[in-house]
Amino acid sequence: MVKCPQGMSVFEFSVLSSLRAAQLSRGCTPRVVPSAKLAVTAQLEVSARKVVRMLDIENAAVVEPIS
Repeated sequence: MVKCPQGMSVFEFSVLSSLRAAQLSRGCTPRVVPSAKLAVTAQLEVSARKVVRMLDIENAAVVEPIS
């Protein structure tokens, strides 16, 4: 069993993992060492924070340009 990362709800973890598993089944490249099962690979990716919500990326990308 893969543990949910700290600060992420179990619901969010399961939804994000299932969406990533669907991407992996369509042929996306895994970002961690792949497991025999796509669902486990997706859970490992989310747990390692290799896959995050789009909202997290947008908030992290707000940086003022250097002048």
